[in-house]
Amino acid sequence: MSGADTVFDRILRGAAPADVVYQDEHVLAFRDIHPQAPVHVLVIPKVRARSLQDLAERDAGEAGAFLKGVVTVANTLGLAETGYRVVMNTGRHAQQSVDYLHAHILGGRPMRWPPG
Repeated sequence: MSGADTVFDRILRGAAPADVVYQDEHVLAFRDIHPQAPVHVLVIPKVRARSLQDLAERDAGEAGAFLKGVVTVANTLGLAETGYRVVMNTGRHAQQSVDYLHAHILGGRPMRWPPG
C-alpha cells in the first residue's frame, strides 16, 4: 500500500472537512461529495488499509468490525427496510479513486442491474 497521505487520512485527523453521519471506534462514515443516489455515504475503517483484502489479511477482526460498521451505518440511515447497495472498488480496473479502503452505501431509490 502506498504510504501517501490521502483525503481520507486527512478527514480522520480532522484536517479536511466531512459531513459525518456516524462514527465509532472502528469506522467513520460521511456523505460523498459527488453523490450518485439520494443517499450516498462513504464508510472508512479507522485502521488504514488499501482494500478489504488488505484489511482481512492483516486482521480479520478489524475486517469484521468494518463490515459490521457498514451495516450499522445503513441501518442508522434508515435504509434497511427499502434496501441499499454497498460498493467497494479495488484497483484501477474498478475505478478505485482513493488508495484507502472505503465502502459506498447507496440508497434512497431503486437500483438498476448490472451496475457496471
